[in-house]
Amino acid sequence: MRGTKILIYFLLLLSGIILGIFLCQKMGSWSFISKKNAEPQIKFDDKQKVEWATEFEVVEIKSNLDTSHQKAYFYKSKSKNPKPLVVSLHTWSGYYDQHDPLAELCRSKNLNYIHPDFRGANFTKDACCSELALSDIDESITYAINNSNVDANEIYVIGGSGGGYATLSTFMKSKHNIRKFSAWASISDIVAWYNESSIRGNNYDENILTCTGSENGALNKLVAEQRSPVYWKTPINKVKHSDLYIYAGVYDGIQGSVPITHSINFYNKILSDLGVTDSSLYVTDKEKLQLLEYRAPLGDYGKISGRNVCLIKNYKNIKLTIFEGNHEMLTEFAFNELLEN
Repeated sequence: MRGTKILIYFLLLLSGIILGIFLCQKMGSWSFISKKNAEPQIKFDDKQKVEWATEFEVVEIKSNLDTSHQKAYFYKSKSKNPKPLVVSLHTWSGYYDQHDPLAELCRSKNLNYIHPDFRGANFTKDACCSELALSDIDESITYAINNSNVDANEIYVIGGSGGGYATLSTFMKSKHNIRKFSAWASISDIVAWYNESSIRGNNYDENILTCTGSENGALNKLVAEQRSPVYWKTPINKVKHSDLYIYAGVYDGIQGSVPITHSINFYNKILSDLGVTDSSLYVTDKEKLQLLEYRAPLGDYGKISGRNVCLIKNYKNIKLTIFEGNHEMLTEFAFNELLEN
């Protein structure tokens, strides 16, 4: 009798061990699947609405194209002397009221600042660097000039991710005389990004289908190209008086949703349009492949904000920097670079 009880206890214990191992394996598999399908959490692309300091005013700017009103957060410098204007552009899924660390930096330096909506998140045909959206950005600059003491020679446009995409687009099409553009983690080719996003399964592909008026799940490639600055004609005269800084974290596309090829290809496109013949000024296919394969510096290019720089290419006032980072903007560095003479 006693031996039977021991045997029963042993069998129950063995069953419990086997069940525990089975459950652990299942949970581990589920965790792996969940992590595999999840988009990495990148702090920079924070689209949450936040409370803004009272010094920042919400203004409404009437569109000259369709008479709609686009909101913006606006800070007017308290200086009696003309001050620079920083035009900060929101991310792909963001709006004018999303968190923007550049706002406080501008206030601390008493600079003029505007954070326009330009049709909001890229979920509609009116957004996604459409004619309407780009006109909204230009009209927000006009509004700031007319309603504050802007130094017309010191207007800066800056953005990251979808804001970097809008920065490159503004560089290509703005009617204003803008001194500096700073584009971080930028999208430049909506056709390519649709395919990349579809593979990643992160829903940006669905946004693109909506923005481009695509039907039956098939990308309208023509419209997608019309929304992609890498396909546009470079404004040659603008390059003579505007600085363009392009930055990308070398891990983006792995730890983030925008491969570094978007920044590299746009930089190369500008040089090609300018008729540059020196191949050493371009990012070569070999250099691109090395960056994508090893994600490490290709030489001693120094550091920015404590990060190793993987590659620098520049031609006159056009500069590309690939640094050790992901889908992000090194905000204080970017801000200080804008203010450098």
